[in-house]
Amino acid sequence: MASPQSQFVSARGLRLASGIVLFTYVATHLLNHAAGLVSLAAAEAGREWFLAAWRSLPGTVLFYGALAVHIVLALTALLARRTLRVPPLEAGRIVLGLCVPVLLAAHFVGTRLAHEWFGLQDDYARVVGILWEGPNSIRQMILMAMAWLHGCLGVHFVLRHRPAYRNNLHFAFAAALLLPVLAALGFLAMARELEHLPPVHGRGPVDAVVYSRLSAAVDMLAGGYVAALVLVLGARGWRAWRDKRAGLTITLAYPGRRISVPRGWSVLEASRAHGIPHLSLCGGRARCSTCRVRVAGQATSCPPPGAAERHTLDRIGAAADVRLACQLRPTGDLAVTPLLRADGHPRVMQEAGTERELAILFVDLRRWTTLSEQHLPHDLAYVLDRFFAIVGDGVRSAGGLPNQFIGDSVMAIFGLDTDLPTACRQALRGAQAIEAGLAAGNERLHRDFGQRLEFGIGIHAGRAAVGEVGWQATRTFTAVGDAVNTAARLQELCKAFEVRLVVSEVVLDAAGVDPGGLARQALSIRGRQQELGVYPIGSPATLTLR
Repeated sequence: MASPQSQFVSARGLRLASGIVLFTYVATHLLNHAAGLVSLAAAEAGREWFLAAWRSLPGTVLFYGALAVHIVLALTALLARRTLRVPPLEAGRIVLGLCVPVLLAAHFVGTRLAHEWFGLQDDYARVVGILWEGPNSIRQMILMAMAWLHGCLGVHFVLRHRPAYRNNLHFAFAAALLLPVLAALGFLAMARELEHLPPVHGRGPVDAVVYSRLSAAVDMLAGGYVAALVLVLGARGWRAWRDKRAGLTITLAYPGRRISVPRGWSVLEASRAHGIPHLSLCGGRARCSTCRVRVAGQATSCPPPGAAERHTLDRIGAAADVRLACQLRPTGDLAVTPLLRADGHPRVMQEAGTERELAILFVDLRRWTTLSEQHLPHDLAYVLDRFFAIVGDGVRSAGGLPNQFIGDSVMAIFGLDTDLPTACRQALRGAQAIEAGLAAGNERLHRDFGQRLEFGIGIHAGRAAVGEVGWQATRTFTAVGDAVNTAARLQELCKAFEVRLVVSEVVLDAAGVDPGGLARQALSIRGRQQELGVYPIGSPATLTLR
C-alpha cells in the first residue's frame, strides 16, 4: 500500500503534468488568436497547425485527459482542505481555476462539439463572427483572461523558488502580460476585417434545432460541474458539522491560548484558521523549517513524520519533540509552541522567504587586537572605516553587495541578480579587488600608523535564504544558511594555512576555474556533516578568471 507521502507526491505530479499540458494548450491558442493582427488568413493558417496538433487522436486524448485530471484533482484538493484561509495569491489561483470550467463549457460546445456532432465549421470566420455579433464576446475575453491568469499563477508557484526564474521574472511577466493582450487585439482585428466581408464566410445563423441541442449540451456540462462543486462544498460543511457533533475535535494549546479544531487538521491550518501568527515561508510544503513547533502531550497524538518532514528535521538537527506544523496532523490533544516568531508582521514572512543559490564572501582583518592595543580609539575608527571602504568598493566593483560590517569583518553577497556561475566568478574578482585595494592603501596606512593591514578571505556557494531579519524597527537585509556559515569557517582557515584566501571546490567548479597546481584539501568543516573540498590560495591575484 502506498504511503501518504507517495500518494501526495503522485497527486502533485499529476497536477503538475496536467497543468503543463493545459498551459501549453492555452498559450498556443492565444498565439493563434494573436496572428489575427496580421490577417484573418494568417490566423486561419495558424489554426490548421493548431488543429493538426490538438485534434489528432494523441492530442485529443492528452488535452481532454489532462483537463479531466486537473478538474478532479482540484475538487479533491478542495475537499481535503480543512480551512480556506490561504494567502491572497493562492486564493486567487484557486478561485480562477474553479470558475474556468463553467465558462469553458460554452466555448467547447460551440467549437469542438458543434463540429463533431453537426459538421459545423469552427474556423475563425464563423466563430469570431458569431461572438462579435452576439453578447458572448465579453464572456470569451473573460474566459481567456481567467484561464491564462490561472495558468500563470500556477507556473509562478512552481518556479518561484528557482534562481533562473527569479532572475528572469521581468521577462516572464512581460510575456504573461503581452500574450493575452495581443490575442485580444487579434480577435478585434479579425472582427473588424469580417465586417467588410460578405456573409458567405460563415456568419449565418445556426439552425434552431441545432442551437437547442447545443444549448442543452452547454447546460448539461456547466450544470454537472457546478453540481459537483456544490457537492464538494456541501461535503466539507457536512464533515465539519459531523466532526463537531460527534466530538471529533482536538484541543491545541498554544502559549496563552487554547483552540479546538477538527481532528485531521494540520497545526499550521489550525493557526491560520484561528488567526494565530505562524511563520511558514515555503507555503506548507516541508521545504523549510520556519513553521516548526515544539510539542508536548501523549505520543499517540502525534503521527510519525513522513519522508519530506523527516528529511527537513534531520537537516536542522531537530530535537525529538520538534515537528513541522505544516505536516503534523495531531490525532489527540496537544500543546504546541511555535519556535520562530512571526510577530504578526506579514512583511517579515514575505521578505524573508526567498531561497536562492548565492556565493558568499567573508573577509576579516588580521592582527586587529594588536593594532587596538597600540592606537587610540578614534584612530582605530579611522583605520576600520578605511578598511570597510576598500572592501565595499572592491565588492561593488565586482558586482556584489557588501552586506554586514561586524567588528573587523565584512560579509558580501553575490548572485542576487545573476546565476550561480556568474556569482562565483564575481566573488573571486571581488577577492582580487579587495587585495588590490588594500595593497594600494597600505603604504599610506603604514606611513600614518606604522602597520600594514593583512586579511583573510573565505568564499563558498550554495543555497541561502535572503530577506530582512532583526527586531521591530531595527532590521537589516541579509542572507542566512549553510553557505554563509561555511564561508565564515573558510575565512577562519586562512590563519591555519597562512594564506589570504580559502575557497571551496564548489566555487571554483561553478566559476569554471581550473585549480591547476593548487593543493586540494578535504576538510571537516565545523557545522557540516560531510567533508568539503577546499583550496588554500596564497594570493587571490594568482587566480586566472575568464
